[in-house]
Amino acid sequence: MDGLGKEGPGKLFDDWPEIYDQWFETPIGSLVKKYEAQLIGEFLNPMAGERILDAGCGTGVFTLEILSTGARVFGLDISIPMIQRARRKARGLPFWVLGGDLLNLPFPHESFDKTLSVTALEFIADGRRAIAELFRVTRRGGIIVVATLNRLSPWAERRKARSHPIFDQAIFRSPAELLELAPVPGSTGTAIHFGKEEDPHRAPEIEAEGQRNHRSTGAFVAARWKKP
Repeated sequence: MDGLGKEGPGKLFDDWPEIYDQWFETPIGSLVKKYEAQLIGEFLNPMAGERILDAGCGTGVFTLEILSTGARVFGLDISIPMIQRARRKARGLPFWVLGGDLLNLPFPHESFDKTLSVTALEFIADGRRAIAELFRVTRRGGIIVVATLNRLSPWAERRKARSHPIFDQAIFRSPAELLELAPVPGSTGTAIHFGKEEDPHRAPEIEAEGQRNHRSTGAFVAARWKKP
């Protein structure tokens, strides 16, 4: 995607499927997944029978939540090992996967009722082009949701401070910067107001306080647009 990484982002993630899923099984990771899934569900509002694209679906961590509503989901990712794992996890459900690039989606115009991309935009320098592709394949009146890591969050600061082959190349964006990538006005929300090292018993209270105060510094930021 847009040339990030010497071997490209697909290769960068090829060794990560199991490690990625294991993180979400840890006490803090499971809370992160819960609150991120809640924000995605609120913005996307998937419904039975809808055709939904999950662009950058990875191992299907959030795809399975969408499938549970009865929606039909097409998962796309640049890492083949990632989508192979997603397909195994969603066996028997209306889920189709293919390898592909978010900058050049292999679908006709207006193919989907709704489109979603979660934590893929960090690895695309040309964010406007990526968002434009999601708009292109979404029907008129359809919904586009993009979630990414928030530049305003302490999590982003920590990731940038670490020497890591993934986060060294990541492009973090603020809620306002994310909205600016789309051709129409939208809305944003954030989640994960607690730290990675926080006591899992205290994290829900911290999260609730952050949500009550509508803080813009949550580690996970999602944007929602409606295609005119």
